[in-house]
Amino acid sequence: MTNEISTNTSAVLEYPQQSRQRAERALRCLPLQMPFYTTLLQQSIALPDIAKQAGVRSKYLRSPMSEWAVENHLMWLIRVGVLRREVDGQGITDAFRLTPLGRQIIKQWRLQGWEQIPPASLVDRILVWWQRTSDLPM
Repeated sequence: MTNEISTNTSAVLEYPQQSRQRAERALRCLPLQMPFYTTLLQQSIALPDIAKQAGVRSKYLRSPMSEWAVENHLMWLIRVGVLRREVDGQGITDAFRLTPLGRQIIKQWRLQGWEQIPPASLVDRILVWWQRTSDLPM
């Protein structure tokens, strides 16, 4: 008997349905566009490249937003488990990456032929607003 641990890098992580639904709802309710997420499938993106006119030129946003507003949305996506901050040798950076959960959702939507983020319902928008403006558990 050996004490080796077998790792399977191709294994897909399973997330609770509630977590996945919460993450999908958050993605649908934010102003970030599909090109933002598809770029994140390949590389990290720095906050200044997402905000203001740079974000519009890259098709990450439909209209310019301040860095503060964009970061607020990105922090929400971190909280629901879709994004994480990039870390380098100096510590946390201003760049963001998709988590495995975020990758699964975006890849699934792309496989389903979605060129844009699926639209959010009024109920989705109310739930996200409520969760973001309160200290209620998600």
